[in-house]
Amino acid sequence: MMQYPSHKVGNNFWHLEWCTKYRYKMMRKLENKNLVDAAIRKAAKEHKIIIHELSVMPDHIHLLVSLPNGMTDSKALSLFKGRSAFIIFRNKEKTRLRYPQGHFWSSGNYAATVGHNDIESCTRYIRNQEQHHNVAFI
Repeated sequence: MMQYPSHKVGNNFWHLEWCTKYRYKMMRKLENKNLVDAAIRKAAKEHKIIIHELSVMPDHIHLLVSLPNGMTDSKALSLFKGRSAFIIFRNKEKTRLRYPQGHFWSSGNYAATVGHNDIESCTRYIRNQEQHHNVAFI
């Protein structure tokens, strides 16, 4: 009888994207962009999510991540959006003037798995978002 190891081995890669509520360009200022970047990285570290690539645009986020075994894409998006919004509102209190209900991110999102053959093209796509959208941060 063949013995199999009692643990699971493998990688999973996800391309995640979500937008600010009403598509407001809240991360147009470099200071706000850096805060959102740090908030997302903090959320990832707290939940053992590995970020391979991150791009913060003025009104949306692109991520290439690996999720821990058992974590769904919807759970990861919920963690990213909830934790980062909490950090943003705590550090930028005037943001509440724009979002009095406390919803920084829109309810929608995008999530797709990325195969090993597509990792390089997905990484390149996320890295080139500033050129793609012709964005200059102020």
